[in-house]
Amino acid sequence: MSAEINNASLVTGDLVQVRSKEEILATLDKDGQLESLPFMPEMFAFCGQQFRVFRRAHKTCDPPNGLRGRRMLHAVHLEGIRCNGEAHGGCQARCLIFWKEAWLKRVEENEAAAPGGRSAASSSTAATTTEQDVFAGTKKAEPAAGTNDPVYVCQSTQIKQATLPLSTLDWRQYVEDYTSGNVRITQLLSALFFFVFAHLASSGLGFGSVLRYAYDQIQKLRGATPFPMRIGKIPRGERTPNAKLDVQPGELVRIKSYEEILNTLDENGLNRGMWFDAEMVPFCGGTYRVLDRVSKIINEKTGLMMQMKNDCIMLEEVVCRACYSKYRRFCPRSIYPYWREIWLERVQTQVEAGEPR
Repeated sequence: MSAEINNASLVTGDLVQVRSKEEILATLDKDGQLESLPFMPEMFAFCGQQFRVFRRAHKTCDPPNGLRGRRMLHAVHLEGIRCNGEAHGGCQARCLIFWKEAWLKRVEENEAAAPGGRSAASSSTAATTTEQDVFAGTKKAEPAAGTNDPVYVCQSTQIKQATLPLSTLDWRQYVEDYTSGNVRITQLLSALFFFVFAHLASSGLGFGSVLRYAYDQIQKLRGATPFPMRIGKIPRGERTPNAKLDVQPGELVRIKSYEEILNTLDENGLNRGMWFDAEMVPFCGGTYRVLDRVSKIINEKTGLMMQMKNDCIMLEEVVCRACYSKYRRFCPRSIYPYWREIWLERVQTQVEAGEPR
């Protein structure tokens, strides 16, 4: 893959149509991939349909392979399209799908076809890859060593192969964040301010606690997020607490305050092995509906299905905004964070469906 800057033409809000199955198959290799990115069987259902571009996917995070961001070429995310895991063992991660621009065509507003209309474009190349190849590409040929467990292949397991290294100091990514419509100028300025502030607060010059206190007071007046990078209250090595609510999809819950959650975390920021990320802090105190109880997800590094040993809750419309991360700021991937039940409390009063925030 070339190390060129992304010259993608699609931007946030563009109306596009997913090309036909035949056209897309003509772009894929025998593993069902384009530029090492799989076209997954879950995506066939959207062929011929129209969607708005949610974000240009010119960069992404890749947590299993390190904290630093990665550059993706010629790809976007579409509004509301997440993987349902049907062809990948029922994985519940609900990842936002990457769409290569070769799989899409722009639709002019005055020519928009009815939803579900077929693509008018025709492929000039006969497809040598079949639908069966795409399904076969969801697993490696050999099971995991010493077991019969399948090793899954999906877009998330292929991030490293489908992307290029991206330096935090590469300023072009932030220009593209803005010109693509992914990020507003006010968000860029806010991120710059927080980066400088966080650097000073952790510089070891002796006034970090004063700066964090001042930050909290200002944010409190604004009704905004407190300083989101603090140490848990439980000493390393001590057992962290749990709680059993048995909340179910559709129920309303309130996320506890950041201070309450810090009381459940050890000094590494973990509760029974689950990390509480700074990106989760803006949602503290809010009320949301339970989207799912997650019991299994694919390990993005190994491709093996992982069974969740403890409670793992996903909330509607609560996704990572990549506001605070040093190395993957403004990643558009919008991953659902996972919540322990001890970080939540069931809402007892009746709240209308439009009220959660």
